[in-house]
Amino acid sequence: MNGKNWMVNKENQIIFNFCIIRILMAKFNTYIEHPEIGSWRDLCVNEGELCRYTKGKEFVSIGRVARYIGYVKSGTLKYIAYDDSGAEHIVGLEFAGEFVADFPFSLRGEPSRVAIVADSVCEIYQYSVRELTERLKSDAGLSELVTKSTELLFSQTYDRYIALYCQSPEKRYYNLIANHPDLFELFSLKDIASFLNVTPTYLSRIRKKLGK
Repeated sequence: MNGKNWMVNKENQIIFNFCIIRILMAKFNTYIEHPEIGSWRDLCVNEGELCRYTKGKEFVSIGRVARYIGYVKSGTLKYIAYDDSGAEHIVGLEFAGEFVADFPFSLRGEPSRVAIVADSVCEIYQYSVRELTERLKSDAGLSELVTKSTELLFSQTYDRYIALYCQSPEKRYYNLIANHPDLFELFSLKDIASFLNVTPTYLSRIRKKLGK
């Protein structure tokens, strides 16, 4: 390989790496990138009520039907599930500019399987699930939006499920940090480790190994 070809390949590799980084830097919750989600944001912001949640306050309680869907104006939340021993597991993280809800289960009147808890002081535009379910009875467009949004959330969840089995903890950590370089400023190491399904000690080793 001559020097010129090497330089071309090197430039292509740099471009490729840049494109990968741009992809990874997309929203952590990929559903938010789809235009349909803008309709939920508009509904919550224009017709909902802006409420303040202190750290530790539940937006959704486990075992109860969620009363609201919401658009997060500021702050962070975490989704918590519990195993048979009562130990908690972080199964989702939510950021400002994203949609928060026990979706679509609350629309079906089903008790939530997770608790959604403010991990910092949050401002959330919330809209009543009861009002939403009433509108669904006569609004075909809204029903279609629910169907599409459910598909988007399923796709995201399925991708994460596959990643849990097919990617190493190091790879999943790298992708997580690529999405949110400031993640450790927003959530505790313990919660991030739980979301990655590793122990805090193992996560610390990964961070040390990768120098992050």
